[in-house]
Amino acid sequence: MGEEEEDNQLSPLLPSSSTSSVKRTGTVWTAVAHIITGVIGAGVLSLAWSTAQLGWIAGPISVLVFAAITLVSTYILCDCYMYPHPHYGPNRLRSYMDAVLFYLGEKNHKVCGVILMETLYGSTLAYVITSASSIKAIQKSNCYHREGHNAPCSYEDTSSMLLFGAVQVVMSQIPDFHNMKWLSMLAAIMSFAYSFIGFGLGLAQVIKNGTIKGSINGVPTANIADKLWLVFQALGDIAFAYPYSGIVLEIQDTLKSPPPENKTMKKASIIAVSLTTFFYLCCGCFGYAAFGNNTPGNLLTGFGFYEPYWLVDLANACIILHLVGGYQIFGQPVFAFAERWFINRFPNSWFVNNYYTNKHRWFPSFQINPLKICFRTAYVASTTAIAMMFPYFNQVLGVLGALNFWPLAIYFPVEMRIVQKKIQSWTRKWVALKSFSFVCLLVTIVAFIGSIQGLINAKFE
Repeated sequence: MGEEEEDNQLSPLLPSSSTSSVKRTGTVWTAVAHIITGVIGAGVLSLAWSTAQLGWIAGPISVLVFAAITLVSTYILCDCYMYPHPHYGPNRLRSYMDAVLFYLGEKNHKVCGVILMETLYGSTLAYVITSASSIKAIQKSNCYHREGHNAPCSYEDTSSMLLFGAVQVVMSQIPDFHNMKWLSMLAAIMSFAYSFIGFGLGLAQVIKNGTIKGSINGVPTANIADKLWLVFQALGDIAFAYPYSGIVLEIQDTLKSPPPENKTMKKASIIAVSLTTFFYLCCGCFGYAAFGNNTPGNLLTGFGFYEPYWLVDLANACIILHLVGGYQIFGQPVFAFAERWFINRFPNSWFVNNYYTNKHRWFPSFQINPLKICFRTAYVASTTAIAMMFPYFNQVLGVLGALNFWPLAIYFPVEMRIVQKKIQSWTRKWVALKSFSFVCLLVTIVAFIGSIQGLINAKFE
């Protein structure tokens, strides 16, 4: 199927300039932190709105179904990391694209590359939009507290996006995934903090109302077509809430062994997905129970909650800090892929290959590279600029979720499983895997259609 790779082969998430083997020190808890940083993020804030569109039965069930699908996909991918033996290798496939190339060949590798880069890029784009919403929410919360809840408190997204972009220009100079433990830990703590606050505010509002709002059918609409569009978009939002298939192998490549990396990664995935699903259900269900048909598109920035204003501010500050780390979780694979391409294309270029040590009396010494500074800065600038053009939270989440859910979380993992286990056509396992893939494809199609329709409506309203 492919040539065996040595352990010092360049990996998309290792420093592009180095060919030395990397010491892997990750544990199940660092993996959990990476996963939570990647998973709990923009998506959790839209789940109350998604639950409102789907209703009390279909909403929670959809969250649980997507969680189960995510775990199945992750289990398949974890066994693709080492070959020929899934536990002992001895050879490693250190990225999603490496695995697709090895198991499925060059043609699928190229298609996967386009989809994966679009997904990673789109995720960072969504994080810029979400950060601006949270920064603006803090400004509005303080304004409403001073001027009253009916005050005309209005703020633009542009300055907030530029501020977040400026922070990411600095953070993007983190060398690679192996240097991000501290950032992922911080981001994971922040995600728990604002999820707890969102859950607590929703519960408090339900108690204050003295009743549980909402219905089995969800938010009513003027006609069936409008209802279908909203349901389809809600499914896309939920699909976006579990977006880490594309970085499973990269996270797994940071883990030490023994025990075998796939066992550690599977354990970390169960813990992380269980925790996130618990928070998703709490935020989604209590948000819908609190506001019913008036559930905002973003639970903490849509101003269902005005008081206590300081707690709303704290929650949004936690979101912003989490998104700083989340942006890097999805941006680092793109940086490493592009930089590796430049190194292979221009092996003698000083601009690409030279590193310069920067020493300062107040900070530890660090190395800078002209290519990394220019490319990563341009990348952050591009996501910031596009976010300014399409600052539509729920619609963007739905489109991104629909685009990446089936190909990355379902199709490629299923096809790799079939090749890896040498499953014959029309056997029971083959039919089960293909049926699983087909059903998920149908979900992706309807979610994509609904989200595109919602994005067009938001743009031209």
